[in-house]
Amino acid sequence: MTGRAVIVRVAAKGEGATADGRYVALAAPGDALETDGTLTRGPEHVDPACRHFPACGGCQLQHLSEKALVDYVQDRVVGAARGQGLEAEAILPAHLSPPHTRRRATLHAQAIGRRVVLGFREQGSHRIVDMRECAVLAPPLFALVAPLRKLLEGWNDRKLAVDIELALADQGVSVGLQGLVAEGLRQTEALLDFARDNGLARLTLDSGYGPETVWEPEPVTITLGGTPVALPPGGFLQATQDGEDALVSAARAWLGDARTVADLFAGLGTFAFALAGPGTKVLAAEAARDAHLACQSAARMNGRPVHALHRDLFRNPLRSEELDRFGAVLLDPPRAGAREQVAQIAESRVPRVVYVSCNPASWARDAATLIAGGYRLAELRPVGQFRWSIHVELASLFLKD
Repeated sequence: MTGRAVIVRVAAKGEGATADGRYVALAAPGDALETDGTLTRGPEHVDPACRHFPACGGCQLQHLSEKALVDYVQDRVVGAARGQGLEAEAILPAHLSPPHTRRRATLHAQAIGRRVVLGFREQGSHRIVDMRECAVLAPPLFALVAPLRKLLEGWNDRKLAVDIELALADQGVSVGLQGLVAEGLRQTEALLDFARDNGLARLTLDSGYGPETVWEPEPVTITLGGTPVALPPGGFLQATQDGEDALVSAARAWLGDARTVADLFAGLGTFAFALAGPGTKVLAAEAARDAHLACQSAARMNGRPVHALHRDLFRNPLRSEELDRFGAVLLDPPRAGAREQVAQIAESRVPRVVYVSCNPASWARDAATLIAGGYRLAELRPVGQFRWSIHVELASLFLKD
């Protein structure tokens, strides 16, 4: 029989790992795996903050102490770098967003008989956890859970299955309902009453042909770098304002004195508007048309030195000779990374590159390309804005002498 073993770390998917390679669900560093297979809690194993843990797929790590959670975020990022043989010259402390700060989320609703269950899906399942509390959602988002459930129960549709996009904008919460059909005056009035009574900034309905606006008393915006930018339905936001501030702060510290910056995969302009200012011009390149137009319009209306470029950087990356005109490059690509664009950056003479990533694995792959192209990994900042989740982000600075 295998002897008693101590959990020494938390693996990428959230299981506790022993030194001899055994994995244990819901284990924290310092826990002991006994010879009979039971787990004895250690000092880093805490009670969860929410009654729905661990069934709810919104969180995987509520059993970890604050210290263990910080260590997990740090280890995920540093481990990904070392997996590619990379060592950062400086590793900044991991930043964690506080509880109750998630400002965007996708929930799911389904009819079960005459009632509707609404919440996140269970871990590894399509089954929905009927949310009655939540330790991660910002209060304005969670406040809509019960009213949404009541609204959908009024549909009396036993086949009802709806995806619910929530985003906290300047004017309040924008709600998008996907898969819901409003038939007749009664259901249309129910939607309008729901939007008005709950002070929504916007309500959209997508019955399979794209989002249609049902309610929007005034244009919905999100303030980025002090600039109000139109927020399209489904537009991308960093998960928390706190996490965005941490990433933007790192970018400003590293690029604040650059006179020209290329912001690649710019989205609505989260980094572009934060970096642009007196003496600094920013090119914001983005493939998604709605986001590009919102960024372009905001720059023009507010007189910001941001030039928005509509360009698919996967199919048509900025070439090295185009990049050589810039004093710095910032990129924040999707989870797949930016293999094609990074290859061009590696061949360029750009002296500073800030790479923001939501996937340490694809980042590490791309980082190796930059290192091979003559860059060095100067600083690394792990960020855990998806608190209690195995989803980890980072900001990194590469320099070419």
